[in-house]
Amino acid sequence: MLAKVLMVQGTGSSVGKSILVTALCRIFKQQRLRVAPFKAQNMSLNSFVTADGGEIGRAQVVQAEAAGIAPTVAMNPVLIKPESDCDAQIVLRGKPLTRIAAADFLQLKTELWSAITESLDQLRSAYDVVVIEGAGSPAEINLKERDLVNMKVALYCNAPVLLAADIDRGGIFAALVGTMELLDAPERERVKAFIVNKFRGDVSLLAPGLDWLEARTGVPVAGVVPYYHDIHIAEEDSVSLEKRNAMKNRRDFDLDIAVIALPHISNFDDFDPFEREPRVRLRYVESGDRLGLPDLIVLPGSKATVADFLYLRESGREQEILRAVSAGVPIVGICAGFQMLSRSIHDPERIESSTALTTGMGLLPVTTRFGAVKATHQVRARTLANIGLLARAQDMKISGYEIHMGRTAGQGAAQPFLIEQRSRQIIADRDGALSADGNIIGTYIHGLFHNDELRRAILQELAERKGQTYTAGQAQFSADEQYDRLAAHVRGSLNMELIQRILDRQ
Repeated sequence: MLAKVLMVQGTGSSVGKSILVTALCRIFKQQRLRVAPFKAQNMSLNSFVTADGGEIGRAQVVQAEAAGIAPTVAMNPVLIKPESDCDAQIVLRGKPLTRIAAADFLQLKTELWSAITESLDQLRSAYDVVVIEGAGSPAEINLKERDLVNMKVALYCNAPVLLAADIDRGGIFAALVGTMELLDAPERERVKAFIVNKFRGDVSLLAPGLDWLEARTGVPVAGVVPYYHDIHIAEEDSVSLEKRNAMKNRRDFDLDIAVIALPHISNFDDFDPFEREPRVRLRYVESGDRLGLPDLIVLPGSKATVADFLYLRESGREQEILRAVSAGVPIVGICAGFQMLSRSIHDPERIESSTALTTGMGLLPVTTRFGAVKATHQVRARTLANIGLLARAQDMKISGYEIHMGRTAGQGAAQPFLIEQRSRQIIADRDGALSADGNIIGTYIHGLFHNDELRRAILQELAERKGQTYTAGQAQFSADEQYDRLAAHVRGSLNMELIQRILDRQ
């Protein structure tokens, strides 16, 4: 028997679809149902590697975690990773398929749709409920012929759709009514309820509008979900402007960590754990911001290493970084950030860019060379170094993942990490590079700062350099507790009896 399905679509991007799916996965898990998430096609630079080495969108990993299951490539069979305004890498079933211009996307539609339907059928044969996430809006008329993720999926599996709108950005009545008007009749029939998301204020003041909405469309409102500030769930695509400004404007901090906001920044959730450390300010240094002399600089991952590095060079940000490093500020480069710290970046086959040779920052005695094979692995490792930033971290066990298409090495370069397991295979492979004083670190390991012991050892080292003592705070809530809090928040806001009836009608 195939699993029942429930789909969350939205009136636009960033209305909260991913979080609502995460909450519903947790709620169904709490009901002792076997539940799995699914998103046919994801466009994101924030990806993750499954246990078998497949690459999928980070949001489906979070949703799987909320459901209490391991993520698989079937949960996100198509991942689109933008490389420029017009080009992207297509990842199919966890592996790179091709690079393609947006205008040529239709050429792949049949192949992608086959992978999508097979993956969805696979999940439905293994679980009781599959909660499906849409993308953007189902009413983008210019993109309808290309749709592989919204109403095409809903119609394929007869999924009832909950249509969500973000009231915090305004215009929800126009957005909801307009979306319904632009859908074809069979598509409108799939929409079984509305969700008003991110509400602030007195919900009673919204009641007349909701009554009008239900009378106008004939579709019930399943609930109004309040905006929250104190639940920490990894975000899918980018750190919101509101959140970035709040972090930059924080005044009660002892340690200042500056992440360079690259135009094509990827895997930005590498830095989420710093947000919850007491007395730490995490700020994304964007165009127009002053870098200054923070306690730590981080160069993050990027889907366009050379283009983003040239942006740093042309904008003057590279010189700011070099001045800060000369003044003793430590720096950590992760993946693309590691490559930028190299003496040079070689791409003779034009795999990553149109530039064959780029002179790097030269902060580490290594060179980078791009290759055609993409490395995607979960890894377990331990620290080897006991100097500089890692002075308090020798022989610590860490875990993370690799996603890269380059190799960075140099004769005589100290390597701070020993990978002992890669994609479940026992190995002994050194990773990264370390400056002589231990102040400059490069690594291909994503998720480095999610290792509590290592992160706090680095923070303690930074604090001691300022004559301070850093005391780690108690974790506010474990990941499981965060999902339970999210589920309680959403469950208390939605008419779950209505949603259960919608689900049971299949």
